[in-house]
Amino acid sequence: MGPSKHGTDNNKGLTGHAYTLYQRFNHALSLGNRFCGDKAKKWQCMDIEIQRHVVHSIAAFLDYISGDTLHHPLVKASVSDIVSALVWILQSNKGAMLSMAADVTLKLVSILPKLVLQLYALDLVNPLSSLLSSHQTEVAISCAAALNLSLSNLSTKSGNEVWDVLKKTEMVSQVISNLRCFPGCAKPVEYFQQMALLLSTILWWWPPSRFSVWSDAELMKGLNDMLKLDNYGKAAVLKLYSSIALCGHGTKKLLESGEVLEQMVQCMDNSHPHSVRIEGFKLAQCLAINENTGLQMMRSCCKPIIKAIISGMSELSSNSRKVSNDQMSLLEEACRLALITRWTGEHHIHLWKQGIDKILLDLLLNFRNQPYKHSMSLDEQIATAKEVLNANYLLVLRSYIWDILGWLAIHCGEDFHPESELYINILITCACLTFVDAIRKWHKIYEKDNAGVFRSESATRAVLMMIYSPCKYIASRTRTILSEILEPDGLEYLKTLVHFLNNLSSWTEFGMPDRLQIIIYLMGFACYSGNNQDRISCEMRHIEAQLVSELQDICTNSCAPGLQWYAAFILSYFGYYGFPGKHAKRIGKALNEKDDADIQLILANGSV
Repeated sequence: MGPSKHGTDNNKGLTGHAYTLYQRFNHALSLGNRFCGDKAKKWQCMDIEIQRHVVHSIAAFLDYISGDTLHHPLVKASVSDIVSALVWILQSNKGAMLSMAADVTLKLVSILPKLVLQLYALDLVNPLSSLLSSHQTEVAISCAAALNLSLSNLSTKSGNEVWDVLKKTEMVSQVISNLRCFPGCAKPVEYFQQMALLLSTILWWWPPSRFSVWSDAELMKGLNDMLKLDNYGKAAVLKLYSSIALCGHGTKKLLESGEVLEQMVQCMDNSHPHSVRIEGFKLAQCLAINENTGLQMMRSCCKPIIKAIISGMSELSSNSRKVSNDQMSLLEEACRLALITRWTGEHHIHLWKQGIDKILLDLLLNFRNQPYKHSMSLDEQIATAKEVLNANYLLVLRSYIWDILGWLAIHCGEDFHPESELYINILITCACLTFVDAIRKWHKIYEKDNAGVFRSESATRAVLMMIYSPCKYIASRTRTILSEILEPDGLEYLKTLVHFLNNLSSWTEFGMPDRLQIIIYLMGFACYSGNNQDRISCEMRHIEAQLVSELQDICTNSCAPGLQWYAAFILSYFGYYGFPGKHAKRIGKALNEKDDADIQLILANGSV
């Protein structure tokens, strides 16, 4: 008798052999299904041969499902039964079956979609955590890896429940004990790696777990010793250190250890594999999470960190357009760490000495084989910059490039002069063109290209920083280049900006621009005003009162600090300074309209 129509529909998407394997594993599962008092099915079977048969059939079935097949109704419906059987077998603790069951569990959590895995994470945590100290090394390794995957994909909703299980099973203590014992045991490095990665994930999720790690002197010494050994364990140690650095006290411990910083910097060197270098950059970013810790790190090892950043940002060869995933990840992490330019310090001097302007330009210019010309006219610079931007190469790095450029500019000394005027001039031109393009195409960018929003916002911020750079050369060149680019359509841009700002209050709820869009327009207005104040005064005379009111409202009611700052900056053109408070209007009225007002306004410099 053939399958029913419903069965035929359900079988769609499974190949003949995959469906045969499904039937076999389903039959094997039925040998252990038991009905509880509430009539619900629960898998339980003490017969080791049936257990072996079930695990083999599950493994064979999992080998044949992937991609779209994972969403097949039969596959999705079978996950609950598979988990139930594996949990029982793991908990039964039959030595002969544990290794096979642990391997199959790891395979299952490796292929399940994130949302499906989240449903069963809580069921798997208990049996897997109880086997972390198994005398069978391969079982402990598979269980640690499976737990790490399960916890990495955990939903926030079930976080508290899982933490309760971890506390009951004392998992953190188990993993710490396993790591402490590793140097003196004969276990493979993979054992250490999986335990370290699991502990790292736990520390990311649950802050209460961090104290027992950074306060354990024996463990911390053992981790540092492992960092000096082969590359296979280094990435795991660095990842664990990054999790420790999520705690302020943990960061302090790491920064106090000269050996940790020394090893971290060595791991960022190009003599190490990409995986190790990437984790080294990530750890440095965690240590530089705020200005105090960032500058403390830089005081300890400024030159080698700058050398590592430059090396990471110079990762690609000049004759290759192809970028591997590992190379791209390394470039991103190096650029993220280069954002330490947001703080003043001697690292700025070293970055300029190491040719940061040339590095940034190379990342924009697609690593062009032809040498740069020694000099270019402004028209040639603009033409070259347009060619660069139109190539759309390594777009994911653009926002980093603009931010790094802006921070470099704002922290320059007054008399600073770049070694190569050409490099910085083209960078300035590229940033200015991106800013002007954002104004010209705002409706297309904001409706269709979220990534374009961030690139445009960071480029516009960089332009504003360069315009107000203490460095006379950078500020002057930026104003000159921006004026040249704006000149052909300057009045049109100004009208667009004024129209946008003038109509903020008339946007409907459906059409209200997001904060990034408003920020870009405010920054654009600020930039357009290094050489056009007379034109602005003329254009805005009839809307000044309304515009000032809109900007004050942004300063008072917006929860976005960047938006408030740029609105306050625009207000300074109209003689309004600082951020208006809730009682500003009442105070102003009292000062201006009441002769007997019992109030006195004292300015910051002490004058009345």
